[in-house]
Amino acid sequence: MTDRPTELVTPVVADPDVVALLNDIFGRYRKERPPRQADADLDRDLWRQLDDLGLTRLSAPEASGGSGASWAEAAALLSVAAGAAAPVPLAEHDVLGAWLLDTAGLPHDGALRTVCRPDPAGAAADVPWARSADAVVALWRDDRDRWLVADVPAARLAVDERRNLAGEPSDTVRFDRADLAAGVEVPPAVAEQFRLRGALARTAQVAGAMERVLEVVLTHANERVQFGRPIGRFQAMQHLVTDIAAETALARAATDAAVARAVASDWQDPGMLFAVGVAKSCAGHASSVVVRGAHQVVGAIGTTLEHELHTLTLPILVRRGEYGSVHHWDETITHLAASAGHDGLWTLITTGRSGQETEEVRA
Repeated sequence: MTDRPTELVTPVVADPDVVALLNDIFGRYRKERPPRQADADLDRDLWRQLDDLGLTRLSAPEASGGSGASWAEAAALLSVAAGAAAPVPLAEHDVLGAWLLDTAGLPHDGALRTVCRPDPAGAAADVPWARSADAVVALWRDDRDRWLVADVPAARLAVDERRNLAGEPSDTVRFDRADLAAGVEVPPAVAEQFRLRGALARTAQVAGAMERVLEVVLTHANERVQFGRPIGRFQAMQHLVTDIAAETALARAATDAAVARAVASDWQDPGMLFAVGVAKSCAGHASSVVVRGAHQVVGAIGTTLEHELHTLTLPILVRRGEYGSVHHWDETITHLAASAGHDGLWTLITTGRSGQETEEVRA
């Protein structure tokens, strides 16, 4: 037992009106979207609809043209959109790109943007939606160890078009070094928060997609009849569905806990690293169980263009490795736990900080 008070963060709930709107939009999108193709290109009609409703800059401040919502609503948007397999760059444009522009004091004209971290030579690989973007927001460190943010029009970029496992645009972008050098300097802490924001955004997307996978699996298990009864009545199938449900719930709980800490502290809590690391680790490990189990339940039809399942599971496998692999985040939280030691482990779990750090904060 310890007499140190815990600092558990109260769970946050997204605005019910916003959630209802999101469910309506993306519920209709699932029913009315164009026939699926092997490649997932930007749905410009959907993007225009979301933009008209103020959802493409949902979390950006009203002063800079955003809707001023919290990360609770932003995470809900990312989750619901991922559950509909909507091919739109909401994370890149809003919670990453618009945030970087606001942080650097750069204007945002409403044009579609994506983000990347160029290397010292000015090249960035695996840039989502680069070919469809009007501009790319770059965060990079120069040879003077300064962190800079640059907003570069697409016309000034060289884009080598590629695709990821899910068939989504994941391009290689090359910048003119002069464009990057003209960027605005930001504090080093911005780079770390960018990484954490990206990781939590991807975790919210994975959790939302897995929740939809669970719905698809339950429907199939109840409707598919084999040997005179629904396959959901077979014990082997029940074990698979139970594993999918349990892992999805764990990923959602860890994601919501990290979102709550982000909302409560506006990302300033030192415990964000641990909270995001736990969420990313839980969602990453869950994704293996969920994807494997879902395709076992649904069978070969789940890999066809006609079926919804593969439009969910392939992005899950892509997202789990972005902004840090599962192994990277496992190592991160393991290091934090080992550093906290026996006496500080419970404090780490409840606050995201070691006991020593917590005492320093109180002092």
